[in-house]
Amino acid sequence: MPFVILPTNSASGGYNITNSLRFNSSSSDKLSRSATSGSNTKYTVSCWVKRSGFDSSTTVFSTGDTSADNNARMLFINADNRVQVAYYNAGYTYQVETSALLRDPSAWYHLISAVDTTQATSSNRIKIYINGTLQTSLSTANYPTQNATFNYNSATQYIGDLGGRSIFSNFYLADFNYIDGQQLDSTSFGETDEDTGIWKPKAYTGTYGTNGFYLQFKNSASLGTDSSGNGNTFTVNNLTSIDQSTDTPTNNFTTLNPLTGIGTFSEGNLQYTTTTTDGQTSVNTISLSSGGKWYCEAKMISKTGGNYQLGISNTSAVNFTYRVLYRDDGQVYVGGTLTATYATFTTGDIIGMAFDSSTLNLSLYKNGTLQGTVTAPTLISSVSQDYFFGSVSLSGGQTFVTQWNFGSPIYSANSYQDANGFGNFSYSVPSGFYSLCTKNLSLYG
Repeated sequence: MPFVILPTNSASGGYNITNSLRFNSSSSDKLSRSATSGSNTKYTVSCWVKRSGFDSSTTVFSTGDTSADNNARMLFINADNRVQVAYYNAGYTYQVETSALLRDPSAWYHLISAVDTTQATSSNRIKIYINGTLQTSLSTANYPTQNATFNYNSATQYIGDLGGRSIFSNFYLADFNYIDGQQLDSTSFGETDEDTGIWKPKAYTGTYGTNGFYLQFKNSASLGTDSSGNGNTFTVNNLTSIDQSTDTPTNNFTTLNPLTGIGTFSEGNLQYTTTTTDGQTSVNTISLSSGGKWYCEAKMISKTGGNYQLGISNTSAVNFTYRVLYRDDGQVYVGGTLTATYATFTTGDIIGMAFDSSTLNLSLYKNGTLQGTVTAPTLISSVSQDYFFGSVSLSGGQTFVTQWNFGSPIYSANSYQDANGFGNFSYSVPSGFYSLCTKNLSLYG
């Protein structure tokens, strides 16, 4: 039976990754560059990935000939959530695939594919590491023949698109190292934190080879910039400064959770779209009940019919008993009971929510103006002791689109930060409240 890889959450201290890049399939996001004259038998890919799409495959890195179905899947996650390294040319020439499954939308995973087809032992020709661990339990182990050559460095390379065939992906990508001509292991790129036991990134200090590159995604005006010194910068396709994120392996921000929600999730799990089905819900990935005071914003993008509600919810509750919901007609419901009436909100409005997990007080803001504070119902032992930010659509025959800002938004905000310097919000963060990210959780959670 396949097993699920335990996620690596960010650890504090040491090497810090400041930016990631958010890929969205519906906007055809990709990076590409032409590679020539490098090794076609040896390479190492090391990067950090946070998944945001689970209904299709994720192409992290590939090469390809767009005139034919001919591609090297140098680092790929298939629709079954397994990491794959393969070469496809009207059928698989080789295919190595893990038994481990990557199914946690809240986790950053460190992935390495390390290839050397000159190795005498077949299992040494392709190695896959997840969070520092060499994967020896494989669902498929069809290795290339010894000394086989492929178009690793003699064709166009793509990030976010399968072989240039316009098959796009949904994921966050950070700290991307590509080493041309060497097969390296995980210790070149990461280490185990001695205090927490968590696998964490470290700076790569080796050489890159002819076609090697290092992508940090720090330059919002040139997101494909190579920082290795080789000048192997990628061409940017449909990615903009809005797609540059501060959600990284060393400071992991919460997003919406597509595994527990009902509806459509996109834009790095920060955009939520309901359909016409009754009572659709969405909640974020990290519990608010672990201590601390947490702030987020939600922007109404569009609505058709009915009423839409934003607030906090207990995911195990089957009714409104453990929810606080601010409805777009201004009505506020606590545990299913109408408790207050605030200003209405509509398309373009931003609702701020500040939750104190010790008092269960939720303060609600419209476009930066406090509307009031209500207290959430006390949870009982028969339900999960967790609250989450979220939303609920009331009835069928309606659709709503909402964009959520937990500190790294998908729309232009006004650079308001919490007291620790984290987040990018449209309005001032209430005093004593913080964005919901792992660096703040380590202090207050």
